[in-house]
Amino acid sequence: MNGAPLSLTQVRMIRFALLLVLVAIWEFYARFVSTSSLIAGPSDVVLAWWPKVMGDPGVRLAVGVTLIELVIAFTMSVVFGMLIGILVGLSNVGRRSVYPVVLLLYGVPQAILLPLVVLVFGIGPVAKIAFGFSHGIFPVIVNTIAGMRNVSPLLVGSAAAMGATRAQQIRYVIFPHMVGTVFAGLRLAMTLTLLGVVLAEIFVSQGGIGFYTLAYSETFNPAALMALVLTLALMAIALNELVRLVEGRFSRWKE
Repeated sequence: MNGAPLSLTQVRMIRFALLLVLVAIWEFYARFVSTSSLIAGPSDVVLAWWPKVMGDPGVRLAVGVTLIELVIAFTMSVVFGMLIGILVGLSNVGRRSVYPVVLLLYGVPQAILLPLVVLVFGIGPVAKIAFGFSHGIFPVIVNTIAGMRNVSPLLVGSAAAMGATRAQQIRYVIFPHMVGTVFAGLRLAMTLTLLGVVLAEIFVSQGGIGFYTLAYSETFNPAALMALVLTLALMAIALNELVRLVEGRFSRWKE
């Protein structure tokens, strides 16, 4: 038997309690179970976060550089991904001929393309942006096409019968009905874009969060490494929350 639905406050309290339990288990394991000095507990990570990690001007600059590269790569992924997705999804020819090629390219592991990206763009910021872009664009394309396929042809036909132009059909009929699917792709694209940028920084860069992540790893500094990973996680959470807020703005018509 289903009980009464949980309120938003109750849901948040459950999430917070679960997080506290996980942190407590992590701290207990690091303090009393693990025999490895490479396992850092949450308390050690918090102490390392400031001033050793974020207190370092170089790390703060690296976080800013990574954030700028991420925003540029993600913006490009959204603009070009939605444009390509709409162009492909508007016609049966595009869906039958181009969409399978997009899925084929989406299935290619992006990591194997890093040497090619470096060969074309070098080891500067452009390479990191390009590699992040290559990670983020495909989820946007695929979800945009999927969202367009979910729109009822009856609605589009009715709008056309009432004299709506193709642009008006996309703006007022197709786009509102594909918001949920598209923004699911955008949240996935945000995470993958961050992954691409950080991977490029780890292997071919002398700056950014990825560079310091590798440096802390090579110097066997688990507390600082986990503090930097935590910073990355908080950045990803904040950016995904921003995407969710924008999604809510475009989904008001459903209420």
